[in-house]
Amino acid sequence: MADVSTPHFQNDIGVPIVQIGAREFKCIGAVPPFDHPHIFLDMGDDEEIICPYCSTLYRYRAGLKTSDTEPAGCFHSPQS
Repeated sequence: MADVSTPHFQNDIGVPIVQIGAREFKCIGAVPPFDHPHIFLDMGDDEEIICPYCSTLYRYRAGLKTSDTEPAGCFHSPQS
């Protein structure tokens, strides 16, 4: 059940860069049913990573909470 604690992010608005407060997460692309395969991404010590499916550049920003994004609205809460 580790997936429950892994934050999920999406980019329905189609911005090139999404700033997030997590270094390990899942990108889903867009809100279902328009999502791509939910891929686990790990930045490690890097500050950014590109999703190989949707090409969104995710940039880590230490001041953000896990559920906060810039622009707002890119955090996705999966249904249980």
